Amino acid sequence: MNEAETRAEHIDPALKAAGWGVVEGSQIRREFRITEGRLQGHGQRAKPEIADYVLIHRNTRLAVVEAKAWAVPCAEGVMQAKAYAAKLALRFTYAANGQTIYGIDMATGSEGDVLTFPGPEELWARTFATANAWRDRFAAIPFENKGGTWQGRYYQDIAIQRVLDAISEGRDRILLTLATGTGKTFIAFQLAWKLFQSKWNLTDWKGEGDPTRRPRILFLADRNILADQAYNAFSAFDDDALVRIAPDEIRKKGRVPKNGSVFFTIFQTFMSGPGETPYFGDYPPDFFDFIVIDECHRGGAKDESSWRAILEYFSPAVQLGLTATPLRRSNADTYAYFGEPVYSYSLKEGINDGFLTPFRVKQWATTLDDYTYTPDDAVVEGEVLPGKRYTESDFNRIIVIPEREAFRVQEWMKQVDPKEKTLVFCATQDHAALVRDLINQNKANPDPLYCVRVTANDGAKGEEYLRDFQDNEKTIPTILTTSQKLSTGVDARNVRNIVLMRPVNSMIEFKQIVGRGTRLYDGKDYFTIHDFVKAYLHFSDPEWDGEPVEPDAPNPPHACGTCGQGPCVCTKPPCGKCGQSPCVCERPPCEQCGQRPCVCAKRIKVKLADGKLRQLRSMVATTFWSADGKPISAAQFLEGLFGALPDFFKDEDQLREIWSDPITRRALLDGLGDRGFGREALAEMQKAIEAEDSDLFDVLAYVAYTRAPIPRSERAVLAKSGMSDSYKSNRHLDFVEFVLEHYVHEGVDELDLGKLTPLLRLKYNAIADAAADLGTPEQIRQTFVGFQKYLYLPPGRN
Repeated sequence: MNEAETRAEHIDPALKAAGWGVVEGSQIRREFRITEGRLQGHGQRAKPEIADYVLIHRNTRLAVVEAKAWAVPCAEGVMQAKAYAAKLALRFTYAANGQTIYGIDMATGSEGDVLTFPGPEELWARTFATANAWRDRFAAIPFENKGGTWQGRYYQDIAIQRVLDAISEGRDRILLTLATGTGKTFIAFQLAWKLFQSKWNLTDWKGEGDPTRRPRILFLADRNILADQAYNAFSAFDDDALVRIAPDEIRKKGRVPKNGSVFFTIFQTFMSGPGETPYFGDYPPDFFDFIVIDECHRGGAKDESSWRAILEYFSPAVQLGLTATPLRRSNADTYAYFGEPVYSYSLKEGINDGFLTPFRVKQWATTLDDYTYTPDDAVVEGEVLPGKRYTESDFNRIIVIPEREAFRVQEWMKQVDPKEKTLVFCATQDHAALVRDLINQNKANPDPLYCVRVTANDGAKGEEYLRDFQDNEKTIPTILTTSQKLSTGVDARNVRNIVLMRPVNSMIEFKQIVGRGTRLYDGKDYFTIHDFVKAYLHFSDPEWDGEPVEPDAPNPPHACGTCGQGPCVCTKPPCGKCGQSPCVCERPPCEQCGQRPCVCAKRIKVKLADGKLRQLRSMVATTFWSADGKPISAAQFLEGLFGALPDFFKDEDQLREIWSDPITRRALLDGLGDRGFGREALAEMQKAIEAEDSDLFDVLAYVAYTRAPIPRSERAVLAKSGMSDSYKSNRHLDFVEFVLEHYVHEGVDELDLGKLTPLLRLKYNAIADAAADLGTPEQIRQTFVGFQKYLYLPPGRN
């Protein structure tokens, strides 16, 4: 029996006999898709991870089963069973072949043959040996899926479960660390839904008996766009349950809103208020049961932040911090406040699982990456320092050279599809305006709003431009320029290019900027970072998607002589600047110079001498990315590919044989993609060896056997001469020549079996007309596949 027959005749009945799908609350998920498979380019993905069975009871995944055919030993499925269980964070996993069941306890390490599958209640009791009433109540509430249209990803479900476990165990400070674009707001919604439907609340949390009321939940962010996005994401709640706390509404009604269940606001709103009374003080300290702090590394968890007073005021609430940044010295206070994350999911994991879009980096260098004044240049404004070498950090903050910016804009615009949505990060708001104007001066699109600026100074109009940019149905604006504003909070799935025209000194900010492009979108196989400021050096930093580093040990808090606590929680005296306690005059760094206080009052503007302008040159190099998410040079990529190719073919003749058949060619490309040598990377290597007019076959032959690339046009001519005797019918030869024209123009993808029907329609308009000319579908297929061997015959054999 094959695997399908073994499952149907033996494994399915065994699971049913154990009660799965029979006992109320239990279910079997067959062919459970864990991951989507990493995007590899040209619409192709690596193989997804799919578990044969996942066993679910009380809305909770409890075990995975890996099936094998009757004649295949269970041992062949054990490693897969363990890998899937580890991925899904399950304690129990099984391998079965219809004759034997092999069980593994991932927690204790015990494993061996078992007579039968455990039943749903038995497996629940094994998984949760200690009774917990709140865990059982949470489990009784299914995820909200909006009629099946909302399906959580495996890591989102794990994150939700970990938070609920922490709450059921009595923890009141909880942290989740998940990469940008992985759906933290979706997780927050599902948590709120479970808490709301189970009637969890602070009053009954640690008591006994049935809960008495639904909780009040606060979603707290530091940007209106984040609060608005969350408000819209919670739409499954009744309208009267959702409350958006806004200053104008408070002023209009004369009081803060208290009627509702799920509240949304930003720190700045809560810190504002009449006189010395911030609005958050109008709520009792125990008003909110559960608080979600979005992007918590930027908000109130920071020790020095005046926003910290909000979290301390609402200290009775269970507080959940959401962040995209692993523990670093720069955000150690966040982790000190919340503790270790209960779950983490990295950018690298998201890309390799296929839930985030991979990227490539174009590293730009120009002949004016730094500048030293010479007398032939004209100083238009300010006072230049003779002999001083101005570097990237000085440009557009201390010194402005418009011709330099114009040259950079022209260079990257040549490399970017003008229809692709693009974010450009600039040094200051003025620089963002200059770059916006330069883009519009060089654009081919006639629309005056093709490129717009979105910064703090653009106010409501900028927010409108941003909403239009985020709308995937709209093509205008196509490009946004910004300084600081769009490094976070831009949920625009179709961003294809990110242009860095200012330094990015913080690893946290760099990750957030990269995250602007990682969201999935149909037809988006990758996005490109155009890096003019050597930000790519962050990829070589051990902190890039690596293991968390130990923070510097904070100074131990000393007990206050008044309140007896450390750190002190006494009421602070009024601030000398704003007159309020706590201080509400915290200001972000200046967007122009990046410093507090601002130091950009005097800026130098220089006009280059004509000779220098005509000598401006640029260079661009592409960085490749290994399967483990590390940057590698073109030479390292070639070295790795050279080492991998012997696993796929033994000699050049076998490579030609494999490549001559569309089915084996696709299998080879898929296999290479799984090893980290995807289609886009091979295409980039094609450019690197100056073989863009050649075939991907030539890349492999060049790497493995140092064969010089042959242009596709030359291959087509040789193929025609070699097969002329094989195709007696002019009609068949005419069709093959038609296919060859497309191959020469587009590349080897035109020879894929998936292109056969489109090519027939293109040439004959109707499949029936093609059949009348070329014969049966099988004869047409043989013609399409058969001629391809002539393209790849060794030199002299045609």
